[in-house]
Amino acid sequence: MKIALIAHDKKKDDMVQFATAYEPVLNQHQLYSTGTTGKRIMEATNLQITRFCSGPLGGDQQVGALVATNEIDLVLFFRDPLTAQPHEPDITALIRLCDVYRIPLATNIATAEILVKGLKRGDFEWRNIIHERDSSE
Repeated sequence: MKIALIAHDKKKDDMVQFATAYEPVLNQHQLYSTGTTGKRIMEATNLQITRFCSGPLGGDQQVGALVATNEIDLVLFFRDPLTAQPHEPDITALIRLCDVYRIPLATNIATAEILVKGLKRGDFEWRNIIHERDSSE
């Protein structure tokens, strides 16, 4: 699966800890990330990540473009709900795209843990069915 990892500044430590804890699961998948988040994860783990721009510089939009073209299967986006974000419209657009294209989205570490444990068990096979159906239309 193709997984996007994104974290606001105050949640980057949580994302690094999460990626470290679930490195054996995540390293079996193709990973994408916004700039600084990806850099920090790669410094703390052996995970290989395709990095985009930082979120405020267009990284959220780059991930959104992959969602819109069915190139992302799962988004883990650790948001900071207590800090105003200058690129809030980009964040809202990414969340909306995940809803439109039926992409599982975790916006906090608790939900991310449930999704990754499901991923480990193979619970996301339904994505293959949707991909097959969409490509035949």
